[in-house]
Amino acid sequence: MARYTEPVCRLCRREGVKLYLKGERCYTDKCAIDRRAYAPGQHGQGGGRKRTSEYGTQLREKQKARRVYGVLEKQFQSYYEEAARRSGITGDTLLQLLEARLDNVVYRLGFASSRPEARQLVKHGHFDVNGRRVDIPSYNVRIGDVISVREKSASSQKFKEVLEAAKGKTAPAWTERDLVTRSGKVTRYPAREEIDVPVTEQLIIEYYSR
Repeated sequence: MARYTEPVCRLCRREGVKLYLKGERCYTDKCAIDRRAYAPGQHGQGGGRKRTSEYGTQLREKQKARRVYGVLEKQFQSYYEEAARRSGITGDTLLQLLEARLDNVVYRLGFASSRPEARQLVKHGHFDVNGRRVDIPSYNVRIGDVISVREKSASSQKFKEVLEAAKGKTAPAWTERDLVTRSGKVTRYPAREEIDVPVTEQLIIEYYSR
């Protein structure tokens, strides 16, 4: 499957907002969007952004959400279609489906410094779900599922650093985390106000509803 392999800081600059794709670096003065707050490319520094159409605004919001969660277009559209089939507010359901991805839950629990890092760690098979190894970043975590760092992985220097850093991070209210057992559980799906992603989901719904 194709995957974006260029510098991820360009994505933040393109969207004009921090997407927190580089972990701790995004909180320092090394953050690219703080140093170069304009879009990448030869026209990016040319006196502000051009006026955007309604369609363009909706597109940018959809692209922003895709990039936050690291999801390709076809997969993102599938999430939208699933959200549209379910009862409730489609925009809220869409974000809940994205939040329930295994790589995102690993990130939210503090077992990775960013979603791209969480995706890589999951793909390398460092996590169990309910005691079984899962290496699919898009795996849908359900209420009651327990995510844990595998015993062999926990002894590595990388995870010792990750778990030490996790002590300074608070797990979301919709999860439970135990750093002693290196595990976490999803206790419920997050409410919209608990999802701190910089997107206006209604614009995404309007984009796909055209």
